[in-house]
This record gives sequence, structure tokens and C-alpha cells, in this order.
Amino acid sequence: MTYISGKLTKALVKALGPGRHADGNGLYLVVDPSGARRWVVRVTVKGQKNRAGKPLRTDFGLGGADLVTLPEARARALEYRRLARAGLHPKYHGVKDIPSFEEIARQVHIERVPTWKNAKHGAQWINTLAEYAFPKIGRLPVDSIGQPEVLSVLSPVWTEKHETARRLSQRIKTVLDVARSRGFREGENPVTAIRDGGVLPKVKAKPKHHKAMDWRDVPAFYADLRGRSAMAAKALMFTCLAGSRTGEVLGMRWAEIDVEQRLWTCPAERMKGGAEHRVPLTDEMLAIIEPLRAMKSEYVFEGQKRHRPLSNMAMLMLLRRMKVEGVTVHGFRSTFRDWASEVANAPREVSEMSLAHRIGSKVEHAYSRSDLLEKRRSLMDRWSQHVTGGSGDVISLPDRKKI
Repeated sequence: MTYISGKLTKALVKALGPGRHADGNGLYLVVDPSGARRWVVRVTVKGQKNRAGKPLRTDFGLGGADLVTLPEARARALEYRRLARAGLHPKYHGVKDIPSFEEIARQVHIERVPTWKNAKHGAQWINTLAEYAFPKIGRLPVDSIGQPEVLSVLSPVWTEKHETARRLSQRIKTVLDVARSRGFREGENPVTAIRDGGVLPKVKAKPKHHKAMDWRDVPAFYADLRGRSAMAAKALMFTCLAGSRTGEVLGMRWAEIDVEQRLWTCPAERMKGGAEHRVPLTDEMLAIIEPLRAMKSEYVFEGQKRHRPLSNMAMLMLLRRMKVEGVTVHGFRSTFRDWASEVANAPREVSEMSLAHRIGSKVEHAYSRSDLLEKRRSLMDRWSQHVTGGSGDVISLPDRKKI
């Protein structure tokens, strides 16, 4: 590669703030407010005029600065200027090193690893593309993917696996948007055009409901659980009482529990809604977990591996061993909600907040800062009474002074 000089340096390319920074000879580093960096070259095509009759001056993207080095950008800019001076439009005569769809997708995945809610979500993001998109469009240059190519991926699964196809379309759109921001594509995103044009048929999604146990059957079921010593049984008992999601309970650490305040604070990163959630702890809930401190594990419900939580499947497998048919672990949230409405006559906002559901508009959220903790504590105490048989007979709680 011929050595070409300019104003910018490798260090400046990484350090410069938002704006358009000239290297010289028509080459610019464009830094977006988001921090994304891309190369652009401005050329005047000899002998060609724009609509106003003036010399045709236009910009061309040379790729993102994270993929195209400064020397490479200078070399590409030089080639574009040579074509323009010869009267050849670089858009039609230039030779670009355009990455494939798969190359961009995998880079986007790597860059976003720190932002995933958990490793499972990150794996699902790339695995969906690997299963459905890569076999058909993975090797195509990212600038050659239009509506026909996107439809070849989405059409076969759009009605049969609609939710998967919907997520797949959003992930394809993200990859193509990133490619455009880095100068590898131009024009409208084909996924947007397909969606706005109603190209694919409308699919009426069927709501999926987790199978739930009738609240009247919970006391007998809970009594059965009490007679079991397995860690999965302890975790399931706590889950029933707390009305929490599986991942929230199994990821619970001792550091999140305040015995004196009788509170469990689940951090935002483990909550579906992305906001911290406080769970009032009843005597029964404390009595379940306090004996587990003796294990001196980081996690309350430790699994087979030391300092690792119980498996996500542990409670479901326990239900199967107990031959409890037609019920899921998540369904106990619905059981609690039905009981709160039919028996406790609890206000809707108290019941929903107990399940970490946010209700109302964003404006209402802004003005309603309270999480109704004390009202929820009263409701959870009543639920605990019902679950344990309605008599208030709970497992004897260890003396807190000895905890």
C-alpha cells in the first residue's frame, strides 16, 4: 500500500469528539453523537453535473473506523478521487471491501455483549440469526440485501413461528442499520419497507398463558412441599409465597436480604421490567431461607455446584416428580393474582405491584414514586396465611437475635 499522509493520526481517530474532522484531500472522519465513527470521502466527478447544473460533488461512505484503518481509508479515498478525476462515478465504478451480513451481525453481537440483560438473551440474539438468516443471506455483501433477500428469510416462518419471525426481523433490521451507519449501505432499511408496506400477512398472535393452579388447591400442595427436604422444594415454597419469577428467586443472594427490615431487594438487572423491586418477607418466607445460611453460599438457593444457583429447571422437574399436571412454576403468579382479586379484594395497583407489574402511563409513573410497600406487606401476610392453611400456622422462625 502506497503511504499517504494527512492531518489525522491513529490516536486522534479514537479520541476526537462528535463532528466532521478533515484529514485532507476530501477525506473526513465523521463522529456521531453516539460515538460511532465512520469514514467519508467527498469528490467532484469530472464532467458530470447535478440537478442545478453545477459540478457533481458528492460524499461516499468508506466504512466504519472500527473496521477500516486510517491508512486503508486514505487508500480508498485516493481511489475514489482517481475515478472522479477520470469522469467515472465512484458509486458505479469503485471497488469496495464490503463485509458480509454475517460478519456485521457477529460484530454487532460482540459489541453489545455488555448490554445484554443476561448471557441467555445474548445467545438467543445471535442464535436466531445463525439458524434462520445466515444460511440464506449470511454470505451476501451487506449492501446487496434488499426486500427480496429479507423476505426469503422471514416468509417461511412468518405464520408458523410468528413470534420468532418478529424477533428475527428486528435483529436483521438492527444489523442493517448498523451497516448503514458505518457506510456500508445506503437508502431505506428493507425491513422497515416490508413492515410499512404490509408485505407480510397480518398474524393474530394468540396470548400464551402459563398454566396455573387454582388458589383453593394451593394449601394442600404447599403442605406436600413442606414435607420435602430438597433445595428445589424450598425454592418452590418461597416462589409460591413471593409471587416472583423463577430467575428472580433462583438468582437471589444473601446480600439482597435485610432481615431486620424484612425485605428482599431484587436488583434491576434481574428484573424483567429493568427496575429494582422490593419484596416484603413474611415469617414463613424467612423461616424457609434462614436455615439455609448454614450452607454459607453466595446464593440462597444453591445448586449442585458450590456458589452457583439452582438450575432453572429444578422446580419444574420437582412438579413433574410430584405428578402435578397442568401447572407451571410461573403460573403461581397467576394463582396469587386470582386469589388477591377474588378473596382478598385487594386494590388492583397493590396486586400488580406485588407482581412487579407497572400500571398506568409514563406520566403516572413519574408522579407515583411509592411502591406501596406496607400495603403489599399486609397483602403478602394474608397470602402466606392462606398458603399455609389459613390458620396462621407457620414454620417456627429462628430467633433473630441469633441470626
